[in-house]
Amino acid sequence: MRKWTREERYREFKNEEEIRELHERIAKSPYRQTFHVQGVTGLVNDPNGYVYHNGLWHLFYQWCPWGAVHGLKYWYHTVSEDLVTWQNKGLAIRPDTVYDNKGAYSGSALVAENSIYLYYTGNHRTEDWVRKSYTCLVNMRDDGSYHKYSKPLFGPNPHYTEHQRDPKIYYREETGMYYILLGAQTPDKRGCVIVYKSNEFNKNYEFAGELNVPGYESFGDMWECPSIERISGKDVLIFCPQHLFIKGRGNDTNHNGYILGTMDWEKLEFMPEGSFHVLDFGFDSYAAACASNIGARNVKDPTALTKDDKAILVAWMGLPDVEYPTDDEEWAGCLTMPRELTVRGRRLIQRPLEGLRKLRIEEADMRTGKLPGACEMEFINRGEDLKLSLFTDEDGNGGMTISFDYRTKDLLIDRSSMRKRFNIGLGESRTRNLGHNLAHLRIFIDHSSVEIFVNDGDAVFTSRVFPEESEHGWKCEGDVSVRIWKLREAVTDDFVL
Repeated sequence: MRKWTREERYREFKNEEEIRELHERIAKSPYRQTFHVQGVTGLVNDPNGYVYHNGLWHLFYQWCPWGAVHGLKYWYHTVSEDLVTWQNKGLAIRPDTVYDNKGAYSGSALVAENSIYLYYTGNHRTEDWVRKSYTCLVNMRDDGSYHKYSKPLFGPNPHYTEHQRDPKIYYREETGMYYILLGAQTPDKRGCVIVYKSNEFNKNYEFAGELNVPGYESFGDMWECPSIERISGKDVLIFCPQHLFIKGRGNDTNHNGYILGTMDWEKLEFMPEGSFHVLDFGFDSYAAACASNIGARNVKDPTALTKDDKAILVAWMGLPDVEYPTDDEEWAGCLTMPRELTVRGRRLIQRPLEGLRKLRIEEADMRTGKLPGACEMEFINRGEDLKLSLFTDEDGNGGMTISFDYRTKDLLIDRSSMRKRFNIGLGESRTRNLGHNLAHLRIFIDHSSVEIFVNDGDAVFTSRVFPEESEHGWKCEGDVSVRIWKLREAVTDDFVL
């Protein structure tokens, strides 16, 4: 594994010729995705600035161009008309001021004055490498140009540690106020959310206070990527608590989850109605972001969404502080497929978007026993126990196992029999107790990922996998009906900067 110096990681990106050869080499990798957003080179992590405006979905992501390393971060821009087919648009935010001299970190977007405003964390480092976080603003105009405000909206709060980041912007029509949520850490190492407010979207923000979440005063030592969404008439607090253990999550200490409840914006209190739930039960999902302004869609569109009905979520298909097999190829990371969120009972339900059916080319010939590189599988379970093995060798051995125990109602995902094993210390199996029978599985396989939707979105397992050439078999034990569709390419891998 390559060892990076600080100077290499934080080198300024100047022009496309610096990485053209790297892109051409990476494009030949058998693990490049075909319907997932991924970087032209280097490292991709958090999705950012996810918003709908003037007929297009805009999705940005953090990007370090040099390799599979966390270094000087930029924002890269992609767009879609349908949330299925995505195009690269190029570099968006550069860390080129004193306030973001060591990176443009995560953030969100707001449509105001008929253009898009991008709110992000400017990662500043002093000469002694002391971090100071600034909340910065960029206006992306309809001609595609970016205009960065000369000064940040506000700087670091002295009552919290250096860990203050990931601004999520909201506008409340009822009061005419704008709110910005930040993930933060208290001096005694407790994760929390701090809130700023203003009656103008682009200036005059003042500290409003710390969000009170009763029962979660000591739940991890840092909360990243916080947001509060209104879904199916419920408030949903989504965040990433760090450095705590959760049952069923192996040795992983970085999580992405949510709490249903009621938000009081005047008191800055989120009253939980139940427990913290993991968003994704797989191995590789973090930093989830929900699209802003989805209520602006054309109401004549039969798939139109309203503000209080559904949300569209995308996440980083990766985790902090881990390594992946493509690190040796000098690239890592991609984003999940967008998912539609609704509330059922006391849980979020995540479903694949209906438009993904457009990716189906033809049904695969199951008699070959081979998986296409990019495919969708659907299983209807008519029996009780079920065992499915993906990416087996020619003899049906090895691979990733998906098994359901009818007696305990546990669904187990295990990737320990894959030939390329990685992040072993975090655990190689994940379990979700369904509480009832397994009736349905819908599985999306790309060249280096698997996304498993259980019982119409009741649970989701997202995982990176890196099968070798001989690991393209599959087998199933149980009383099931199966259909497999080959999927077409939906995300361009164009070298656009």
